[in-house]
Amino acid sequence: MPILSEDFLLETPMLDFNHPQIQALIKQRKWRDLSPYDAIGASYTFVRDEIRFGYNADDRLPASRVLNDGYGQCNTKGTLLMALLRALGISTRLHGFTIDNELQRGAIPGYLFALAPKRIIHSWIEVYQGERWINLEGYILDNTYLKQVQNSFADQCQSFSGFAIATQCLAAPDIDWQGQDTYIQSDGIADDFGVYNQPDDFYTKHGSNLSGIKKLLFRYLLRHLINVNVKQIRAKGVSRKGRI
Repeated sequence: MPILSEDFLLETPMLDFNHPQIQALIKQRKWRDLSPYDAIGASYTFVRDEIRFGYNADDRLPASRVLNDGYGQCNTKGTLLMALLRALGISTRLHGFTIDNELQRGAIPGYLFALAPKRIIHSWIEVYQGERWINLEGYILDNTYLKQVQNSFADQCQSFSGFAIATQCLAAPDIDWQGQDTYIQSDGIADDFGVYNQPDDFYTKHGSNLSGIKKLLFRYLLRHLINVNVKQIRAKGVSRKGRI
């Protein structure tokens, strides 16, 4: 078995896995009693379904803040999952991208969509298991939200883009941990920025999705409107008016 760099296990300002709230969660769930394979699955499923899909104030939030928020999107949920896995002694790294904003249509309501950047900073995490790196992206959407979208487009076992989804088969996307890659937005990839040992370095180089007045508007107003829309989809499904 190759010897991996200790970089893949480091605590960083974003991956603050020694934070009491993160350590308490791991202790409560008894994840340290599990095999590495099962610990990955338990942490992954927790982040996918118990940290609900939603938009945080910033992509660069530390993992403890994402856990405290109780919701997140690709970048912030990835930060939390990386921190949980590193706390369990499991090596992780980040793969950075941009995605086409069209896959966010529906999750972002139409009256706000024109404000969205054309390409959106995106990431997934890679976890080292079974002597190889495995791509994990299927944690972005909680199952309750995803099922509501699936119920509205029940026949879509074909290429589908919208509502924060970009997949070849909406009816059965590869989102469950089975020791293989998981994806839910990968069909929307635009730019590939490569692999980073630490998320802090990725965001230092590539920044966040918005800047200036748009960033402030997003943080204090727009994301809350988007989150209201996401909550309505989770609770009631996709209205006829909101369908693509």
